[in-house]
Amino acid sequence: MSTAPSPMGIFERYLSVWVGLCIAVGVGLGLLVPSAFQTIASLEYASVNLVVAIFIWVMIYPMMVNVDFASIKDVGKKPKGLCITLVVNWLIKPFTMAALGILFFEYIFAGLVSPQDAKEYIAGMILLGVAPCTAMVFVWSQLVKGDANYTLVQVSINDIIMIFAFAPLVALLLGVTDIIVPWETLLLSVALYVLIPLMAGYVTRKKLDGSGNHERIGKFTAQIKPFSIMGLLATVVLLFGFQAETIIDKPLVIALIAVPLLIQSYGIFAVAYGWAYLWRVPFSTAAPAALIGTSNFFELAVAVAISLFGLNSGAALATVVGVLVEVPVMLSLVAFANRTRGCFK
Repeated sequence: MSTAPSPMGIFERYLSVWVGLCIAVGVGLGLLVPSAFQTIASLEYASVNLVVAIFIWVMIYPMMVNVDFASIKDVGKKPKGLCITLVVNWLIKPFTMAALGILFFEYIFAGLVSPQDAKEYIAGMILLGVAPCTAMVFVWSQLVKGDANYTLVQVSINDIIMIFAFAPLVALLLGVTDIIVPWETLLLSVALYVLIPLMAGYVTRKKLDGSGNHERIGKFTAQIKPFSIMGLLATVVLLFGFQAETIIDKPLVIALIAVPLLIQSYGIFAVAYGWAYLWRVPFSTAAPAALIGTSNFFELAVAVAISLFGLNSGAALATVVGVLVEVPVMLSLVAFANRTRGCFK
């Protein structure tokens, strides 16, 4: 029996609306009570803001409980779909995101943003590109009636790769864009926001599933899922509160960041979905493979951006714009996949 989450509830389906409302609340509070946000910003240790860290853990932990490492034994089944997702996630997507960031913010939008802001926006986009999705993947897969067990395999393999590949890829791509990366902070971020939550999720899953009763896992994740959404929305309020003055002074910045993110999302989906079609991969595997490759682990990207560049940085802002863009984009791709189901065998 699959323990994947049920299809989207009202919070997930209208996540972009809630994010938009939280942006407005955050900006309003940031202008009204800037001292409160300054106090929160000062609560940090080793470049990690403690308040934001708590919210991020609240977001990530419920997702990690869904990861089933026992599913890895099925890695040899349907290897084509796994190959597509891994190649897209780790060999294509990070590099195209970096290239689009450089193209838009160092050339096309160069006259609209300062060089320093441009570097930070590029950095935030790179963090999104190097963080493959962990949680919402289950939702996208269910909405296209994908193979649930296959999705579990994909997520489990991706999480293992992320532990080892995320930091080197981020360092490489940020280095190419002339951004100095403190390795200690980067490795600490991976440990805090990937390794520790993954271990906590594994331990929780083992305790709940000790008798082989998967229903206990499903009930537990359903109970704690609202906290994940609340953690995300609280983080958005904080981030936009910290950036309130910048956003008021530069209202077009969110739209500018969204442009390359949209191009990246639709382009990556086209590559993965087209490859699956040409390779004659069954739809139940092809659609989740393409959606997994397109979606981002934006919670991780937000956390690392804050640790590396600070709460008030353009990098943090860019990752939050990724949250705003992702849900409507992914829903449109889900609709497209369902309409083209008949093209696959």
